[in-house]
Amino acid sequence: MQSLHFTSEASSNGVIERDFTLGEVPGVLWSPASRPARTPLVLMGHGGGLHKRTPALVARAHHFATTCGFSVVAIDAPAHGERPRTAQDDQATADFRQAMAAGEPIGPIVVRYTLPLVERAVPEWQATIDALQELPEIGDGPIGYGGGVTMGTAIGIPLTAAEPRITAALFGGGFFVHEGLIEAARQITVPVQFLLQWDEEHVERESTLALYDAFASKEKTLHANRGGHADVPAFETDDAARFLLRHLAG
Repeated sequence: MQSLHFTSEASSNGVIERDFTLGEVPGVLWSPASRPARTPLVLMGHGGGLHKRTPALVARAHHFATTCGFSVVAIDAPAHGERPRTAQDDQATADFRQAMAAGEPIGPIVVRYTLPLVERAVPEWQATIDALQELPEIGDGPIGYGGGVTMGTAIGIPLTAAEPRITAALFGGGFFVHEGLIEAARQITVPVQFLLQWDEEHVERESTLALYDAFASKEKTLHANRGGHADVPAFETDDAARFLLRHLAG
């Protein structure tokens, strides 16, 4: 098993923030400053083209740490954040921008580019869980997937399907649904809360509803809000915290 190396530590507003590396994967771990003996662990995925420290992700991590007493971890997906990009990554970005400018469908480009990233990201997340469970404040406590739309969901669904240690999951729309994602959703039986922006600009609502319908979970809840991709209501963070508290902290 690869060793986790902490590279920096800072504290603010009741939260300890530690940067780490695990092999070539950079990440950040947020923990309550009180450092309880054992905390549930929440995995946070970021969106496509973004990274582990987006303002929205950091704000949600702080909320989960201070309000729920959770430890929260985020890692950069392949070719994102601090990780190197290849000529193939740059070409995919150019193809995406060209299709957007021409008003052409972008779904096939996004799915084709993202699939190999997901294949790399799932084992990286599993290795991250392995390493963090060696920490005394985490150990073998409960684990939840804390969400992320677009690529955060594209990675989170296959990860949750493959990883029995995840016992509850938050997902969201905004990613182009394909058969592989539907098949992974059919394998998920843990409680799921799914966020849908009703007026999402790029992804057909019907395909996102079909993805939600595919989850095999006995407990699954759909939160649908008016507005586009960037119009997620602030109260959804509180609802997400309540969902995770219910399933990770009893």
